[in-house]
Amino acid sequence: MTETSLLTFPGFFEQSVQMHGNSIAFSYVDEEPITYAEASHRIKAAMAFLEKLGVEPGDRIAILSTNMPNWVIAYFAITFMGAVAVPVLPDFTSKEVENILNHSAAKGIFVSDKLRDKIQQANLPACNFEIAIEHFTMISGQAGNIFKAGDVPANNYQPAEDDLAAIIYTSGTTGQSKGVMLSHKNICSNAIAGSKVQPIDENDRFLSVLPLSHTYENTLGLILPVIFGSSVYYLKEKPVASVLLPAMEKVRPTMMLTVPLIIEKVYRNKIIPALTSKIHLRMLYQFPFMRKKMHEKAGKKLMESFGGKLKFFGIGGAKLDREVEKFLIEAKFPYAIGYGLTESSPLLAGVNPQQCRLQTTGPAVEGVELKLDQQAPDTGIGEILARGPNIMQGYYKDPEETRKVITEDGWLKTGDLGMFDKDGYLYIKGRSKNVIVGANGENVYPEEIESLINNYRHVAESIVLNQKGKLVALVHLNMEELEKRYQNLHDEIHNHLEEKKQELQAELLDYVNSRVNHFSRLKMIVLQTEPFHKTPTQKIKRYLYS
Repeated sequence: MTETSLLTFPGFFEQSVQMHGNSIAFSYVDEEPITYAEASHRIKAAMAFLEKLGVEPGDRIAILSTNMPNWVIAYFAITFMGAVAVPVLPDFTSKEVENILNHSAAKGIFVSDKLRDKIQQANLPACNFEIAIEHFTMISGQAGNIFKAGDVPANNYQPAEDDLAAIIYTSGTTGQSKGVMLSHKNICSNAIAGSKVQPIDENDRFLSVLPLSHTYENTLGLILPVIFGSSVYYLKEKPVASVLLPAMEKVRPTMMLTVPLIIEKVYRNKIIPALTSKIHLRMLYQFPFMRKKMHEKAGKKLMESFGGKLKFFGIGGAKLDREVEKFLIEAKFPYAIGYGLTESSPLLAGVNPQQCRLQTTGPAVEGVELKLDQQAPDTGIGEILARGPNIMQGYYKDPEETRKVITEDGWLKTGDLGMFDKDGYLYIKGRSKNVIVGANGENVYPEEIESLINNYRHVAESIVLNQKGKLVALVHLNMEELEKRYQNLHDEIHNHLEEKKQELQAELLDYVNSRVNHFSRLKMIVLQTEPFHKTPTQKIKRYLYS
């Protein structure tokens, strides 16, 4: 990458082709990889294919697909010719997909076979064609058009830095899906800022496990490695342990981007049971010195299971549990924390594994300004505001909502509450919309109480809500763990489990209330029978339960 590079996708990609043409660019874990030179030819052929279908600069073209090399080819073909990509999250419902395609007035769509049923019944008046992304074959549209591998586009396209590159429809905890408009410059500048946090080069290997249609994976797991000529590998199946572990052994990734839930599950379901399975281990685990030694040993095993070459295990999208982070520190595992939003392309603050501090996201990344608005004089907590070249152009077709979140002088109101330490490290306290105001005006941060609850044995996840002036926790238990513990009871298991759940409720209530201040005490714990509905970054959709 040169300092004078134009902040556009084609500008950076062509530079990588020149410098790393024979290097692996993209690949399924078990298939023949595509080099940067080969990817360039495929992108040009896909651009020529889109030209035949009447696509012009400014047209919106959707991608509804699982991660694969052809997702990348389609995305770059769209954006290289000045059209606008509309990546759609695979977890969206059929109705949400229909709404997004109609709101964006998408002229066409690339769709993977596994997700095609989500649009089969949709009414899409603006959509002129559907393309099967696996082989770029026509599903519907203008008959006779065929993708030809050797084709090149008839026109010479040169999108500008401020041209719209993508409209990302968010799936937030508030339930309102909005189209975030991101330019080439927004995304490219943010990817470069990410490289200042953790330098990478052509020798790095990324294993992609989050949806490419999410800004987090898109910017830092695709655009960033492309700029520096790194390799990116994709899974054909969902990243469950039986798929992920063999993949990591084969790829031996140096870089991974994840959400907290992934490592939290590993910690609670694998590591803690192994460290406390026997009486003598439980006794040793109570001593801090021995606990650290046990954690360090567990960290080495964890590194081996991740392929043994990992140097950056990025965690973002939601707050990492405090207890799990303490384990990662003591295990000397190369985790790193980042903070951002779709509206900021996404990265705002972050650190690399050498700079991590417990429960902080680190300082603002290069080129981004952060400040706090309406700070509380006693705690220093205020709403986080951000400004920089990565801040979105606005919400698509929604100037009113745009004005609500972007000030006249360009500051993005994140809706998150935080505070800074003396070194400028940012600590996230929670969402401003989630703050519960007590009877005497005290601010209660439910995320902090939830962190306490989630570390209690047999708890899978929880949310704390204000119901008629009282704090109530909805708690989902790890039933698989409970049933495994009492499986030897056979016919009595159901009754015994019900008794155990009632005991756990009472114990948990006492446990939490003895560890929080008086205005953060829970009135009641209600067991949630089903797992909570979540966003793609595994944050609970609170609006469904409030």
